[in-house]
Amino acid sequence: MAETLNLDKPRSSRRPAARRSNFELYSWLFMRMSGLLLIVLVLGHLFIMNILDGGVHRINFAFVAGRWSSPFWQFWDLAMLWLAMIHGGNGLRTIIDDYARRDATRFWLKMVLYLAVVVIVLLGSLVIFTFDPNIPAD
Repeated sequence: MAETLNLDKPRSSRRPAARRSNFELYSWLFMRMSGLLLIVLVLGHLFIMNILDGGVHRINFAFVAGRWSSPFWQFWDLAMLWLAMIHGGNGLRTIIDDYARRDATRFWLKMVLYLAVVVIVLLGSLVIFTFDPNIPAD
């Protein structure tokens, strides 16, 4: 009578299945799409501000007040701010992941980065939406 050899199941089946996240894929796609949109927004901004109707010599408080009285230009500048900050923050996050060797260093560098992005986006948005063109001159 031949003896049967019983093998235990491999250890890998006892471990919970690893959950894969598509965050890096979405991050990669965001960088490409936001980069293309930023090219349009920034080149349009530079063309309007620096080339049309006398260039930079016409830019003053009244010009900004007139521009931000339109929701279109508020949205244009807000989109440029948000996309530039999130695009740049995502790029720096990738650099931190690539070059920070210790986990603690990586964690704190990312926390400082995230805080800076949030503060700048919030303050920039606040300025765009609460801009008062009727400030009295002293």
